[in-house]
Amino acid sequence: MTPEIALNPELATLSRVIVLVALTFYAFSFIVLTWALTKRAGGKGKKDKFANRLDTIGLVLMGIGVLANGVGVLTRGIAANRVPWANMYEFSISGAFVVTAIYMASLLFRDLKFISSFVAGFVVLIIGSANTLFYVQVESLLPALQDYWLVIHVSVAVLATAFFTIAATLALIHVMKESTLIAKSKLRGVQWLARLLKVFPKVEKLERTSYQFNIIGFILWSFTLIAGAIWADKAWHRFWGWDTKEVWTFIIWTIYAAYLHATTTRGWEGKRAAWLTLIGFTAIIFNFTIVNLYFKGLHVYSGL
Repeated sequence: MTPEIALNPELATLSRVIVLVALTFYAFSFIVLTWALTKRAGGKGKKDKFANRLDTIGLVLMGIGVLANGVGVLTRGIAANRVPWANMYEFSISGAFVVTAIYMASLLFRDLKFISSFVAGFVVLIIGSANTLFYVQVESLLPALQDYWLVIHVSVAVLATAFFTIAATLALIHVMKESTLIAKSKLRGVQWLARLLKVFPKVEKLERTSYQFNIIGFILWSFTLIAGAIWADKAWHRFWGWDTKEVWTFIIWTIYAAYLHATTTRGWEGKRAAWLTLIGFTAIIFNFTIVNLYFKGLHVYSGL
């Protein structure tokens, strides 16, 4: 018999409030950072002092959001008396925290301020969806999930997804910068977008940095796949059962393996490599949303 785990609904409610506070800071960060980006597009680029000040303010707001986000995740885990990764809501708020934390840490080693508004916008979308579409009351884990392999398997999956997210952001900018449709369009709004894209670094830097984040993500995702198989054997007495989540995890691994193979041995570069990155990230989003919400299987954990 699995002992009954004490839950704390009041603390879970407080956790949600704290996460909403984080969402507010992320939203203001997105507004300020986007303002800075548009100022550069219409002004002096990196030499625009007002835009630089806006960048600083936006990143400070993002930093406060990260701290609040982390406290919200921690209090959700304490309320549930377990790691907060049992359903889509908990995975979403944890993922948002890890993405922004890794991004801000990467600023110490790379000049990636130019994607700050994209990162802020992405976490606003994730946490907003988590609170409006995925929220569930705190509850105990299923017996099969009450294992230390949950911590190992899911934590590494969250880390891998964070690195893939940043790589996909860089790839998206890369694709837009090389888009002939954007460059040759006569529409005023698209022409403004073309001017905005000139603010970003050259495609060579975008491609190189995206590749570096993809390598780290791929290593972590490989470990996720292996750890999941070991955990499956312990929980269900088989390493592989063609469960929907297992299949999609392998599909994602295959896409990124193909990306790395194509870029290192086949000389794929430019938009082709960037598109492969975006296809891989789309598969991750599909795995997290559509598979969890509409497919049946042992790994489905939407909680809805």
